Amino acid sequence: MGRAAEMTGTTAGFLRVLGEHGLITPLRSEGGHRRFSRYQLRIAMRARDLVDQGTAVDAACRIIILEDQLEEALRINEQLREGRPSGQPPAADT
Repeated sequence: MGRAAEMTGTTAGFLRVLGEHGLITPLRSEGGHRRFSRYQLRIAMRARDLVDQGTAVDAACRIIILEDQLEEALRINEQLREGRPSGQPPAADT
């Protein structure tokens, strides 16, 4: 947890709060240590940036969740426009 906090420029407490808000859910090692993915660390840094700009933590978490939902919706919309099923990668340009 300390290393993740250091990497994101936050504190362990901040990362715990993000977990409490459901923004990140780190895996646990056999010893009970939290293991964060790179994606989760990027999300934590985005949350930190929003909080540093004056956004409340709960609002920052909601903003990030909505941004992720929008990104996913846009990706699905693009797949539908191209006529390929959801989850199927785009055709390679040849």
